[in-house]
Amino acid sequence: MERSSDVPVTTGHPSWVSAATGPVDPAQVNNYDAFAEAYSAETENNIMNAYWARPAIMALAGDVAGRRILDVGCGSGPLAAALRERGAVVTATDLSAGMLALARRRLGDDADLRIVDLRDPLPFDDGAFDDVVASLVLHYLKDWGPALAEIRRVLRTGGRLIMSVNHPYVEHVGQPPPRPSYFSTTSYTDEWTFDGKSHPMTFWRRPLHAMIDAFEAAGFRVAVLDEPQVDPAARELFPDEYPDYEGKVGFLAFVLEALEPGE
Repeated sequence: MERSSDVPVTTGHPSWVSAATGPVDPAQVNNYDAFAEAYSAETENNIMNAYWARPAIMALAGDVAGRRILDVGCGSGPLAAALRERGAVVTATDLSAGMLALARRRLGDDADLRIVDLRDPLPFDDGAFDDVVASLVLHYLKDWGPALAEIRRVLRTGGRLIMSVNHPYVEHVGQPPPRPSYFSTTSYTDEWTFDGKSHPMTFWRRPLHAMIDAFEAAGFRVAVLDEPQVDPAARELFPDEYPDYEGKVGFLAFVLEALEPGE
């Protein structure tokens, strides 16, 4: 991947991530079941997830004691566990049965875990949650409208959607020339390689204004827009990788307030 050397975007990529170069089997795209165990082990304590993406969400969540929280796209459950440790009442969903099996191993048999596709209606009552957490999830969807509308439905008025996605400008400059327009919504495919086998992962990149438009159309107000920085504690733990992340942008994170209908 070509990157402009004077643009402060992260140059760090895990060794298991590369740009897809060949034909992609649509049936295998974003198939977390095929590598759930390996992915969970790799991201449990790495710099990008454990010291950047997850701390960003937890910082924005703040005091969650007693709050009813839905964690969508929970993966193997690290955020759900952290939220529960802070006193939240957590329900978690994921499309991958393999990931949910790992989450159950982490959270216990009494955890409320459900297989849910965010492109479908959510199996919860209106206003069932105080917060919804979606960490690095929505960029898998071409159309955010139905998912955001359902998330708004299951949130009480005044509740929060706390979410993050890959930074659209980082993904724009990360594409090799000729790049599509930054202002268009486009997809790109990476390959994630575990145990010698590559898995195609397709993401949808949209400009910031398109994100804001989608939030407003679904009944949300942007309360916080954050470009989180990597946790400085990673400096000593990852001395070789840290310079590739320090002072760089990689994600966008939001706190969205659920508005009164018609507001």
